[in-house]
Amino acid sequence: MAIEFKLPDVGEGVAEGEVVQWLVSVGDAVEEHQSVVEVMTDKATVEIPAPASGVITAFQAEAGDVVPVGCVLFIL
Repeated sequence: MAIEFKLPDVGEGVAEGEVVQWLVSVGDAVEEHQSVVEVMTDKATVEIPAPASGVITAFQAEAGDVVPVGCVLFIL
């Protein structure tokens, strides 16, 4: 079962975030709570964890992309 992971609301009033870097690659197996991507907002830079264990099958944004809250970041 594929999980489309969307950029969560990482802080009050944050509407978007910039993908700083991917901490894993497509095809990598990840554990639940493992950091997958680093996202920078106007307030902070945060590492976003995997919501479950699985394999990263696709990235929906590249490093440098600015994505709105609710946009799919990766598929697990």
